Parts: sequence; C-alpha cells; structure tokens
Amino acid sequence: MIKISSLATVSFSKKATYSLLFVLIISIFSFGVSLSPATAAQADEAVLYGVVTDKDDLALPGIGISVIGPDGFEDQVLTDAEGAWRIVTKATGAYEISIDENSLPEGQGLTNPERATVKVSVFMLGIDLAIQFPVGVGVVKATRLERAPQLALDGLILGLIIALAALGLNLIFGTTGLTNFAHGEILTMGGIVTYYLSSNFGVPVIIAIPLAILITAAVAGWAQNQYLWKPLRKRGTGLIAMLVVSIGFAIFVRYFFLFIFGGDTEQLPEYAGQAGLDLGLVSITPKSIITTFFAIIFLILATLWLLKTKMGKASRAVADNPALASASGIDVEKVIKSVWILGAALAAYAGIILTTNQGVSFLMGQDTLLLIFAAVTLGGLGTANGALIGSLIIGLMVQLSTLFIPTELKYVGALVVLILILIIRPQGILGKKDRIG
Repeated sequence: MIKISSLATVSFSKKATYSLLFVLIISIFSFGVSLSPATAAQADEAVLYGVVTDKDDLALPGIGISVIGPDGFEDQVLTDAEGAWRIVTKATGAYEISIDENSLPEGQGLTNPERATVKVSVFMLGIDLAIQFPVGVGVVKATRLERAPQLALDGLILGLIIALAALGLNLIFGTTGLTNFAHGEILTMGGIVTYYLSSNFGVPVIIAIPLAILITAAVAGWAQNQYLWKPLRKRGTGLIAMLVVSIGFAIFVRYFFLFIFGGDTEQLPEYAGQAGLDLGLVSITPKSIITTFFAIIFLILATLWLLKTKMGKASRAVADNPALASASGIDVEKVIKSVWILGAALAAYAGIILTTNQGVSFLMGQDTLLLIFAAVTLGGLGTANGALIGSLIIGLMVQLSTLFIPTELKYVGALVVLILILIIRPQGILGKKDRIG
C-alpha cells in the first residue's frame, strides 16, 4: 500500500516492492535481449564514413569513394543525395580511402591534391572513423616551369635553415673532432622553448625568440659541453665512443621531448595561418621574410666572428692543430666552450624558423639531421664556408626534386648525395685530403 505524507515522501509495502523489482528485471532483460544482436554486430566491425560537400557546404551526390584494406579488401560506393557515404569493414589494419576526382562536378576540385587518397589505421573494431576530403573551387595544376620559382625560393629558405645548424655542427667537429648526432635535438629544443614561452607564458614571439636562443645556448651549448663532453675529453674517451654516446644522448633527449611535449605538431598561436604575399612568380609569408632576413644576419655575424675576432681566429687555429694551438698559449677548452655556445645558438634559431613557419614537433630535429649531415659532408667536414655552400645546394636540390618525384621522397635525394660524396669525394667540395706521412 502506498502512502503519501505531507513531506511528499513515498513508501512501498514489501509486496509492492518485490513486484516492482520483478517488473524492472524483466524489462531490462527483455531490452538487453532485443539489443544484443545489434551490439554484437557492431562490435566486430568498423565503419568508415564521411560527407562530401562543395565550397558552399552543399552536398555533392554521386561522388565515387573507394577503399583498399588488408587481406585484399576492396569496396566502392557513391555518395547519396546528402553527400554521405559509408563503408563497413570487418578487420583491423591500414586502409586507403580515395575519392574519384573525375566524378566531381565542373568547377569543383580538391583544394589539396595530395589528399586525394587518405590513409587511416583501424586499431580495433567497434569504432567509426570519419574521413573528410577538402573539396572546393579546385586548384589549377601548374606546370613544372611555373612551379620552379616558388620551389627555388623554398629551397633557398630551407638551405639557410640547414646552414645555421650545419655551421654549428662543423665548428664543433672542427675543434673537437666530434660528430654530434644529438645536434638535431638542439633545433627541437629551440622550437619547443619558443612555443612554451609564447603559448604557456604569454610572451610575445618577438621576445620569446631571443629568450629561447639564450636558454638553448646555455643549456644545449654551455651545459652540454661542461657536464657531458668535457669530462669525456678529460678521460681520453675515443671519438668513436663519443659518437656512440651522442647517438644514445640524442635518443634520450628526443623521447624526453616526447614525454613533456607530446607527439603532436603544435603551431605558434601568434602566427598560425598567416596569409602569404604574392610577389609575382612566388608567394611568401611576412614571418618567412623576417625570419629569413635574420638568418642571413646571423650567418654573416658568425662568419665575421670566425674571421675577425680573437676567439674566432683561435677556434680556427684549434681546428687546424689543437696541440700546436695549445702550445702557442691558446686556451683550447675556452675555445671549445665558445664554439659550443655559438653552435647551439645557431641551431636554436634554425629550429625557431621551422617552428614559426611549419610548427614544432619532437621529431623536428631528427627529420632535419639527415639534411645537416648531407650539407656538411657535401661542403667539407670542418669547413665553415663549405657548410654554407653545401646547405644551399642541398636545400635547393630537396625542394626542386619535387618537380619530378613525389613530395614524400624529397629527402631521399639528400641521402643519395651523402652516399655519392662519401664514395667520390669524401673530403667534400672545399675540404682537403689528409696528408699521410
């Protein structure tokens, strides 16, 4: 029997309570049984789906979508009246989803031609993956001759970025004989510090950049030499052993960056999505103009430091003959410390340019390291001018190679140059053969 008190509380008799529980259990069981087949069916499949719309967000029906997956899986569908498509898969693995560009209506095309095929991985069944294709007014495919000026400009900018890092690497090699595989992580540190100062602490980028250079020069330059390489030199550690240490140190620092920064590519909030300036045959963003201008200034100042200052001349003397330089009264350790600080500062700014224009990730330095080694090998190990020449050649070659090969393979050319130079002219363009006897 149910009684309603003045406080609007409801109480049930024991018999009524049991009856209600029985009804609830039967209802839940019936509901569960009715849904169990559908749930089981969804648990052993994955759905790839999407909606194709034009530049005005209007649906595009009849657009062909094809999917290729593991174990010979293939399927093709057409978008419905609302532009939607859906393909069900039954296995995990890598899938390639492609849009038929020929089925797009006149005046519509992919705003990014490289996104005609999208690759995704299905890690587990029971999930849905949304795939989007960037459809708009389309792009006119330029000829190789029309693309060449823009790629040449991009190659020169890339060459200057490589030159900043390569010059520091060459100076360190010239004074210590160390081939530092951790040099790429200095680029990453410069970019990450700039990002944190700008994004997390609200420091304007124009102030964050010099602060990041100073911090990176102090930590990755002075501190790295003081607490890692200087003790190893004092112990008489061989160059091969130190090279192995640099490889291990690079891996440690790289995954330390992954731990604190994450695996995503982040953009500087202040300069994300900046529009480019059309200058005739080429287009360039204001941030690229400014960062490239200062890159040239830094390279000129570094060259003048080597040629005109007392410490620069001492570093060249140490690079030529460390024992003779020490016997002449030159403080070799002081020179090495200066070179490490300068090299780290230059590499940090190279990483900052990449961060400003492309974003920063924990793999940024690793991806650039091959280009740096190719540049210093091509120009000549231990030669500052050789590093500059080699960097510009590598930068131009990498970008212009995309006129003939897919963009994903453009770094292969740097590897080919590295191998050929080591076989044909190991000393590089400006390097000299070591005398024997």
